[in-house]
Amino acid sequence: MKYENFCTFTTKQASGILTVTFDFGETNVQGQEMLADLNSLAMRLERDRDTKVVVFQSANPEIWVCHYDTELLKDMSTEAVSRDEATLLDLQSVCERLSKVPQATIAKLEGFARGGGHELALALDMRFAARGKYKLMQMEVAMGILPCGGGASRMARQTGLGKALEIILSARDFDADEAEKFGTINKALAPDEIGKYVDNLANRIAKWPAESINACKQMVYESIDKPIGEALKAEAYWLYQATSKTPAVKRFAIADEQRLEHDMETQRNWNDVVINVQDIN
Repeated sequence: MKYENFCTFTTKQASGILTVTFDFGETNVQGQEMLADLNSLAMRLERDRDTKVVVFQSANPEIWVCHYDTELLKDMSTEAVSRDEATLLDLQSVCERLSKVPQATIAKLEGFARGGGHELALALDMRFAARGKYKLMQMEVAMGILPCGGGASRMARQTGLGKALEIILSARDFDADEAEKFGTINKALAPDEIGKYVDNLANRIAKWPAESINACKQMVYESIDKPIGEALKAEAYWLYQATSKTPAVKRFAIADEQRLEHDMETQRNWNDVVINVQDIN
């Protein structure tokens, strides 16, 4: 799959990992150009079974992705609509499409991610932020609107209701350590550590079968929105999607033949065993 002809970011492919580097003007503003690029990117990722991980970073040392383009917001309707007439906004649709791609997606946040930029980060699977460089903010309430790129919905799922409302209603900057405590990011790291940490994580995930990465991801997302009974059925469904397309059963058969579960060295070294088992296909 070729990833080219984007105007708001560049791409680089290596060893099952696609690195997307935002590089658009002075602030990586999130306008129609970026949304069109992201939609095109998602369309290609949906058909790509060779790419297993996508890392999103920025060429700008201060900003990951800026908020949504205010030029577009000034043309919003001032007429209220009924609930039945409300339709998804462009940012909501693109973020939702990106959230469902079969690859594991990672935001490497080494600068500001406010408004729509933060909502884009929330739509990705994992987020890691650099201390002293990263700041998040949802400023919409102060402007007279609300987070409208999935920010309120996804943040509540990440942090719980009270913390989500504190972030949204305070309309202030939160740094990397606060974000880690609130749960909007996976981990806060020193600026000289984040690159190595994300690289190691991406390379490790990229060793696994693409089909099982997708099955794990889709199952986790489904479980958030369902009662426990339905979520468990979703788990069972995605289990068989994985075993029908991966060498899982063959790997378990060999493990059983070699009685690996009874081997104490195996139990002590599962961190390496999962790497070695990738040779069984």
